[in-house]
Amino acid sequence: MTGFGFGFSAFQTMFFLTFGLVLCVFIFVIVRGIMQWNHNNHQPILTVDAAVVAKRTDVTHHRSSTTSMYHSSTWYYVTFEVESRDRMEFSVDGQEYGMLAEGDYGRLTFQGTRYLGFERN
Repeated sequence: MTGFGFGFSAFQTMFFLTFGLVLCVFIFVIVRGIMQWNHNNHQPILTVDAAVVAKRTDVTHHRSSTTSMYHSSTWYYVTFEVESRDRMEFSVDGQEYGMLAEGDYGRLTFQGTRYLGFERN
């Protein structure tokens, strides 16, 4: 295979470019997560009157190529509407998701984009 004159083949060049791109995306995701966590920590904890207006799930399926086993992951989201008619969607755990129903009214507690709880009236 013909190189580029510096001892690198086309395959090696593509490998390093792909590796570099994946590494950059990985670092970006980590930095963005840390920045969101830090932003939430600097926000006040608020408790407001709110209603549950929607619930949704996001299910992903994974298949292992070596063992042919399947694994699925589920993320749960709840949308609340506050008195000003603004809507906010929060990620919640499965148990909390199961306890909430559309139409529930109560007090929503959150910090930035972090869901802290909902207490029904």
